[in-house]
Amino acid sequence: MTEILPSWRPGATRDALLTFLEKAATVPVVDRVAYFDNDGTLWCERPTYVQFDFFVDALRQRVGQDPAVAERAEFAALLGGDPTAIEALGLPRIAGALAGLFEGQTPQEFAGAVREFMARAEHRTLGRPLRTLLYRPMLELIEELRRLDFTVGIVTGGGAEFLRAVSQDLYAVPPELVVGSQIGYRLTTDASGAPELRRTAALDGVVNEGAAKVSHIQSELGRRPLLAAGNSGGDREMLEWAAAGPGGLALLVDHDDADREFAYRSMGVTVDEAEAITVVAERQGWTVSSMARDWTVVFGAHD
Repeated sequence: MTEILPSWRPGATRDALLTFLEKAATVPVVDRVAYFDNDGTLWCERPTYVQFDFFVDALRQRVGQDPAVAERAEFAALLGGDPTAIEALGLPRIAGALAGLFEGQTPQEFAGAVREFMARAEHRTLGRPLRTLLYRPMLELIEELRRLDFTVGIVTGGGAEFLRAVSQDLYAVPPELVVGSQIGYRLTTDASGAPELRRTAALDGVVNEGAAKVSHIQSELGRRPLLAAGNSGGDREMLEWAAAGPGGLALLVDHDDADREFAYRSMGVTVDEAEAITVVAERQGWTVSSMARDWTVVFGAHD
Protein backbone atom coordinates (compact mmCIF):
# COMPACT_ATOMS: atom_id res chain seq x y z
CA MET A 1 0.00 0.00 0.00
CA THR A 2 1.34 3.42 -0.95
CA GLU A 3 2.20 5.57 2.06
CA ILE A 4 -0.34 8.28 2.76
CA LEU A 5 1.02 11.86 2.59
CA PRO A 6 4.61 10.77 1.84
CA SER A 7 5.97 14.34 1.68
CA TRP A 8 4.72 15.17 5.18
CA ARG A 9 7.19 14.51 8.02
CA PRO A 10 5.97 12.53 11.03
CA GLY A 11 4.66 14.86 13.70
CA ALA A 12 1.63 16.64 15.09
CA THR A 13 0.56 18.23 11.79
CA ARG A 14 0.65 14.99 9.82
CA ASP A 15 -1.10 13.18 12.68
CA ALA A 16 -3.88 15.78 12.69
CA LEU A 17 -4.40 15.34 8.95
CA LEU A 18 -4.46 11.55 9.20
CA THR A 19 -6.98 11.72 12.04
CA PHE A 20 -9.15 14.08 10.02
CA LEU A 21 -9.05 11.80 6.98
CA GLU A 22 -9.98 8.78 9.09
CA LYS A 23 -12.95 10.56 10.65
CA ALA A 24 -14.03 12.09 7.34
CA ALA A 25 -14.62 8.60 5.98
CA THR A 26 -17.65 8.40 8.29
CA VAL A 27 -19.16 11.71 7.13
CA PRO A 28 -21.91 11.59 4.48
CA VAL A 29 -20.34 12.07 1.04
CA VAL A 30 -22.50 15.11 0.34
CA ASP A 31 -20.78 16.87 3.26
CA ARG A 32 -17.25 15.96 2.20
CA VAL A 33 -16.18 19.32 0.80
CA ALA A 34 -12.70 20.89 0.86
CA TYR A 35 -11.69 24.33 -0.35
CA PHE A 36 -8.11 25.46 -0.79
CA ASP A 37 -6.88 28.99 -1.20
CA ASN A 38 -4.54 29.14 -4.21
CA ASP A 39 -1.84 31.82 -3.87
CA GLY A 40 0.58 30.78 -1.14
CA THR A 41 -1.44 27.67 -0.29
CA LEU A 42 -1.23 25.59 -3.46
CA TRP A 43 1.42 27.47 -5.43
CA CYS A 44 4.18 30.00 -4.86
CA GLU A 45 3.07 33.63 -4.47
CA ARG A 46 6.42 35.37 -3.97
CA PRO A 47 8.03 37.69 -4.90
CA THR A 48 4.90 38.54 -6.92
CA TYR A 49 1.57 36.86 -7.61
CA VAL A 50 1.44 34.68 -10.73
CA GLN A 51 -1.58 36.56 -12.02
CA PHE A 52 0.25 39.86 -11.58
CA ASP A 53 3.15 38.48 -13.62
CA PHE A 54 0.66 37.47 -16.31
CA PHE A 55 -0.76 40.98 -16.54
CA VAL A 56 2.66 42.64 -16.56
CA ASP A 57 3.76 40.26 -19.31
CA ALA A 58 0.68 41.26 -21.32
CA LEU A 59 1.48 44.92 -20.66
CA ARG A 60 5.02 44.55 -21.97
CA GLN A 61 3.69 42.88 -25.10
CA ARG A 62 1.20 45.70 -25.60
CA VAL A 63 3.89 48.34 -25.14
CA GLY A 64 6.00 46.52 -27.74
CA GLN A 65 3.13 46.97 -30.18
CA ASP A 66 2.27 50.52 -29.10
CA PRO A 67 4.92 52.37 -27.03
CA ALA A 68 2.42 55.12 -26.17
CA VAL A 69 0.65 52.69 -23.83
CA ALA A 70 3.59 53.01 -21.42
CA GLU A 71 2.77 56.68 -20.88
CA ARG A 72 -0.41 55.92 -18.92
CA ALA A 73 0.29 56.70 -15.26
CA GLU A 74 -0.62 53.24 -13.95
CA PHE A 75 1.50 51.47 -16.53
CA ALA A 76 4.44 53.86 -16.17
CA ALA A 77 4.51 53.17 -12.42
CA LEU A 78 4.44 49.40 -12.97
CA LEU A 79 7.03 49.32 -15.73
CA GLY A 80 9.29 51.68 -13.82
CA GLY A 81 9.00 49.65 -10.64
CA ASP A 82 8.09 52.79 -8.70
CA PRO A 83 6.54 51.64 -5.37
CA THR A 84 5.75 55.21 -4.29
CA ALA A 85 3.79 55.91 -7.46
CA ILE A 86 2.06 52.51 -7.27
CA GLU A 87 1.00 53.15 -3.67
CA ALA A 88 -0.23 56.63 -4.53
CA LEU A 89 -2.33 55.34 -7.41
CA GLY A 90 -3.80 52.53 -5.30
CA LEU A 91 -4.46 48.87 -5.95
CA PRO A 92 -8.01 49.27 -7.36
CA ARG A 93 -6.83 51.74 -10.01
CA ILE A 94 -3.81 49.60 -10.94
CA ALA A 95 -5.92 46.44 -11.13
CA GLY A 96 -8.53 48.18 -13.27
CA ALA A 97 -5.91 49.40 -15.70
CA LEU A 98 -4.42 45.93 -16.06
CA ALA A 99 -7.85 44.35 -16.51
CA GLY A 100 -8.45 46.84 -19.30
CA LEU A 101 -5.70 45.18 -21.33
CA PHE A 102 -8.15 42.34 -22.02
CA GLU A 103 -11.32 44.39 -22.29
CA GLY A 104 -13.44 43.22 -25.22
CA GLN A 105 -12.01 39.71 -25.33
CA THR A 106 -14.24 36.65 -25.20
CA PRO A 107 -13.80 34.25 -22.25
CA GLN A 108 -12.18 31.79 -24.66
CA GLU A 109 -9.66 34.34 -25.91
CA PHE A 110 -8.71 35.31 -22.36
CA ALA A 111 -8.34 31.66 -21.28
CA GLY A 112 -6.12 31.04 -24.28
CA ALA A 113 -3.86 33.93 -23.30
CA VAL A 114 -3.56 32.56 -19.75
CA ARG A 115 -2.66 29.07 -20.96
CA GLU A 116 -0.09 30.42 -23.40
CA PHE A 117 1.57 32.41 -20.61
CA MET A 118 1.57 29.49 -18.16
CA ALA A 119 3.11 27.21 -20.78
CA ARG A 120 6.24 29.40 -21.10
CA ALA A 121 6.59 31.59 -18.00
CA GLU A 122 9.40 31.05 -15.48
CA HIS A 123 9.69 32.22 -11.89
CA ARG A 124 11.83 35.34 -11.71
CA THR A 125 14.11 34.14 -8.89
CA LEU A 126 13.71 30.36 -8.51
CA GLY A 127 14.54 29.66 -12.15
CA ARG A 128 11.76 27.13 -12.66
CA PRO A 129 8.63 27.12 -14.84
CA LEU A 130 5.74 28.70 -12.95
CA ARG A 131 3.54 25.69 -13.62
CA THR A 132 5.95 23.49 -11.61
CA LEU A 133 5.80 25.64 -8.47
CA LEU A 134 2.92 23.70 -6.93
CA TYR A 135 3.33 22.50 -3.36
CA ARG A 136 3.77 18.72 -3.49
CA PRO A 137 2.50 18.07 0.08
CA MET A 138 -0.73 19.95 -0.64
CA LEU A 139 -1.27 18.01 -3.87
CA GLU A 140 -0.88 14.80 -1.87
CA LEU A 141 -3.52 15.99 0.57
CA ILE A 142 -5.90 16.74 -2.29
CA GLU A 143 -5.25 13.26 -3.68
CA GLU A 144 -6.20 11.66 -0.36
CA LEU A 145 -9.35 13.76 -0.14
CA ARG A 146 -10.40 12.62 -3.60
CA ARG A 147 -9.91 9.00 -2.56
CA LEU A 148 -12.55 9.72 0.06
CA ASP A 149 -14.90 11.20 -2.57
CA PHE A 150 -14.44 14.79 -1.43
CA THR A 151 -15.58 17.64 -3.62
CA VAL A 152 -12.37 19.68 -3.90
CA GLY A 153 -12.53 23.32 -4.95
CA ILE A 154 -10.16 26.28 -5.06
CA VAL A 155 -10.78 29.81 -3.81
CA THR A 156 -8.68 32.80 -4.80
CA GLY A 157 -8.53 36.50 -4.14
CA GLY A 158 -7.41 36.88 -7.73
CA GLY A 159 -9.51 36.64 -10.85
CA ALA A 160 -11.66 33.53 -11.09
CA GLU A 161 -11.31 33.37 -14.87
CA PHE A 162 -7.52 33.39 -14.69
CA LEU A 163 -7.42 30.35 -12.42
CA ARG A 164 -10.27 28.58 -14.21
CA ALA A 165 -8.17 28.57 -17.38
CA VAL A 166 -5.58 26.28 -15.75
CA SER A 167 -7.28 24.66 -12.72
CA GLN A 168 -8.21 21.46 -14.54
CA ASP A 169 -4.72 21.02 -15.93
CA LEU A 170 -2.82 21.86 -12.74
CA TYR A 171 -5.10 20.52 -10.02
CA ALA A 172 -7.79 18.44 -11.76
CA VAL A 173 -10.29 20.96 -10.37
CA PRO A 174 -13.02 21.84 -12.91
CA PRO A 175 -13.64 25.54 -13.63
CA GLU A 176 -17.04 25.51 -11.92
CA LEU A 177 -15.37 24.69 -8.59
CA VAL A 178 -13.10 27.75 -8.71
CA VAL A 179 -14.35 30.71 -6.66
CA GLY A 180 -12.63 34.06 -7.14
CA SER A 181 -12.98 37.75 -7.90
CA GLN A 182 -15.27 38.22 -10.87
CA ILE A 183 -14.82 40.46 -13.89
CA GLY A 184 -17.91 41.94 -15.51
CA TYR A 185 -19.13 40.84 -18.94
CA ARG A 186 -21.36 42.40 -21.54
CA LEU A 187 -23.56 40.37 -23.84
CA THR A 188 -23.26 41.38 -27.47
CA THR A 189 -23.48 39.75 -30.89
CA ASP A 190 -20.84 38.63 -33.35
CA ALA A 191 -20.70 39.40 -37.08
CA SER A 192 -23.32 36.75 -37.80
CA GLY A 193 -25.70 38.04 -35.15
CA ALA A 194 -25.03 35.21 -32.69
CA PRO A 195 -24.79 36.17 -28.99
CA GLU A 196 -21.35 36.32 -27.39
CA LEU A 197 -19.77 37.52 -24.17
CA ARG A 198 -17.07 40.18 -24.00
CA ARG A 199 -14.94 41.09 -21.00
CA THR A 200 -15.16 44.51 -19.39
CA ALA A 201 -12.54 46.13 -17.15
CA ALA A 202 -14.94 46.44 -14.21
CA LEU A 203 -15.02 44.23 -11.13
CA ASP A 204 -18.36 42.47 -10.71
CA GLY A 205 -18.99 42.67 -6.97
CA VAL A 206 -16.23 42.77 -4.37
CA VAL A 207 -12.71 41.36 -4.24
CA ASN A 208 -12.85 37.74 -3.10
CA GLU A 209 -11.00 38.09 0.22
CA GLY A 210 -11.99 37.87 3.85
CA ALA A 211 -15.69 37.35 4.51
CA ALA A 212 -16.37 37.45 0.76
CA LYS A 213 -14.71 34.03 0.40
CA VAL A 214 -17.29 32.55 2.73
CA SER A 215 -20.30 34.14 1.07
CA HIS A 216 -19.04 33.33 -2.42
CA ILE A 217 -18.38 29.67 -1.63
CA GLN A 218 -21.86 29.42 -0.14
CA SER A 219 -23.54 31.19 -3.05
CA GLU A 220 -21.68 29.19 -5.72
CA LEU A 221 -21.50 25.74 -4.07
CA GLY A 222 -24.12 25.84 -1.35
CA ARG A 223 -22.10 23.77 1.13
CA ARG A 224 -19.75 24.52 4.03
CA PRO A 225 -16.22 23.11 3.61
CA LEU A 226 -15.35 20.31 6.01
CA LEU A 227 -11.73 21.28 5.41
CA ALA A 228 -10.42 24.69 4.43
CA ALA A 229 -6.77 25.55 3.79
CA GLY A 230 -5.22 28.99 3.52
CA ASN A 231 -2.13 31.00 4.36
CA SER A 232 -3.06 34.63 5.06
CA GLY A 233 -5.43 36.98 6.81
CA GLY A 234 -7.50 37.00 3.64
CA ASP A 235 -8.39 33.37 4.47
CA ARG A 236 -9.25 33.92 8.13
CA GLU A 237 -13.04 33.90 7.85
CA MET A 238 -13.02 30.87 5.56
CA LEU A 239 -10.81 28.95 8.01
CA GLU A 240 -13.00 29.97 10.94
CA TRP A 241 -16.09 28.86 9.01
CA ALA A 242 -14.68 25.41 8.31
CA ALA A 243 -13.36 24.92 11.85
CA ALA A 244 -16.75 25.85 13.35
CA GLY A 245 -18.54 23.06 11.51
CA PRO A 246 -18.96 19.53 12.92
CA GLY A 247 -15.66 17.73 12.43
CA GLY A 248 -14.23 20.67 10.51
CA LEU A 249 -10.52 21.31 10.05
CA ALA A 250 -8.72 24.59 9.37
CA LEU A 251 -5.24 24.15 7.86
CA LEU A 252 -2.83 27.10 7.74
CA VAL A 253 0.33 27.00 5.62
CA ASP A 254 3.17 28.90 7.33
CA HIS A 255 5.87 30.21 5.00
CA ASP A 256 8.94 29.82 7.19
CA ASP A 257 11.38 28.18 4.77
CA ALA A 258 13.80 30.71 3.30
CA ASP A 259 16.07 27.97 1.97
CA ARG A 260 13.59 26.12 -0.24
CA GLU A 261 11.00 28.85 -0.85
CA PHE A 262 10.51 32.14 1.06
CA ALA A 263 10.11 33.11 4.70
CA TYR A 264 7.51 35.81 5.30
CA ARG A 265 4.34 36.78 7.14
CA SER A 266 1.44 36.04 4.82
CA MET A 267 -1.00 38.94 4.59
CA GLY A 268 -4.20 39.56 2.66
CA VAL A 269 -4.13 42.25 0.01
CA THR A 270 -7.39 44.04 0.80
CA VAL A 271 -8.05 43.17 4.46
CA ASP A 272 -6.83 44.87 7.62
CA GLU A 273 -4.89 42.55 9.94
CA ALA A 274 -4.37 43.56 13.54
CA GLU A 275 -2.37 40.40 14.25
CA ALA A 276 -0.45 37.77 12.30
CA ILE A 277 -2.57 34.92 11.00
CA THR A 278 -0.23 32.45 12.74
CA VAL A 279 -1.16 34.08 16.07
CA VAL A 280 -4.84 33.71 15.21
CA ALA A 281 -4.25 30.07 14.29
CA GLU A 282 -2.54 29.30 17.61
CA ARG A 283 -5.31 30.96 19.62
CA GLN A 284 -8.08 29.19 17.73
CA GLY A 285 -6.40 25.79 17.66
CA TRP A 286 -6.05 25.40 13.91
CA THR A 287 -3.68 22.92 12.33
CA VAL A 288 -0.56 24.80 11.19
CA SER A 289 1.75 23.38 8.53
CA SER A 290 5.30 24.66 8.81
CA MET A 291 7.02 24.39 5.43
CA ALA A 292 10.40 24.05 7.11
CA ARG A 293 9.43 21.43 9.72
CA ASP A 294 6.51 19.52 8.21
CA TRP A 295 7.40 19.14 4.51
CA THR A 296 10.18 16.88 3.24
CA VAL A 297 9.90 18.64 -0.13
CA VAL A 298 8.21 21.85 -1.20
CA PHE A 299 7.84 21.62 -4.96
CA GLY A 300 9.11 18.13 -5.63
CA ALA A 301 12.26 16.16 -6.45
CA HIS A 302 14.19 19.24 -7.61
CA ASP A 303 13.97 21.28 -4.37
